Amino acid sequence: MKKFWNWIHDEADGRVLRLEGPIDEESFWGDSVTPQAFREELEAGSGDITVWINSPGGNVFAAAEIYTMLRDYKGTVTVKIDAIAASAASVVAMAGSKVLMSPVAMLMLHDPSTIAYGNTKDMERAINTLNEVKESIINAYAAKSGLSHSRISNLMSNETWMNAKKTVELGFADEILFDAEEPEKEEEETEEEEEKPGIHLEAQLYSTRQMGMTILNRLGVDSGKPPEKPPVDTHTEPLGPEDGKPTAPVIRMDGTTEDGSVPYLILEKQLECLK
Repeated sequence: MKKFWNWIHDEADGRVLRLEGPIDEESFWGDSVTPQAFREELEAGSGDITVWINSPGGNVFAAAEIYTMLRDYKGTVTVKIDAIAASAASVVAMAGSKVLMSPVAMLMLHDPSTIAYGNTKDMERAINTLNEVKESIINAYAAKSGLSHSRISNLMSNETWMNAKKTVELGFADEILFDAEEPEKEEEETEEEEEKPGIHLEAQLYSTRQMGMTILNRLGVDSGKPPEKPPVDTHTEPLGPEDGKPTAPVIRMDGTTEDGSVPYLILEKQLECLK
């Protein structure tokens, strides 16, 4: 029988199982994970085991049997999901004492389905069976995640796909693989990101202040303070022909002019238009 799963003896991690492919009660296609073969190899050794899962799911009753065998195993069972644990495979994943997700892995929950034919009574029996199967699956999810019955039921009814972070957040997994290898780098990046807005804000305020002063100077507004040194302005207005004063009226900060002809409110509107 061809199969895409195998037990590996690892001196560092103990026994390792790679569970890859559909889960079924019988090997119809030659690549299914069957409970019968799984039990024989599980009971052939002892010690802690690591179960790597990459499976789209399969038969819910076969998955339930494998889940029960793993929960009943005497050693510690660590589950690692390297790509996908969907449908029935997600139930098997819940058997781990500790569940870890690859950063790129996915977990999928949905309602059980079946094929039925017959009369009304047959259809009603099929519906009742599906409801009971869903309850049994919820038991496995709740035991691992601690979420409420209604929350899990909604996740299943909506066919929920979860990435690694979401899976850990909801309690279906405990950790993300390789997640603790680069914490210092992340902190450094965060600090740099936090410093940049402050620098940009200071530069923006400086530019706004300089622009305001430039506008006031161009309009001939007197700040009310005598300058320490005569300002040098290469863009000053040309002097008048008679008295050498600027042709633009001098407007003081209190809103008055020398002749009282330009109110402060008009200047304020001019400044608003120039912003």
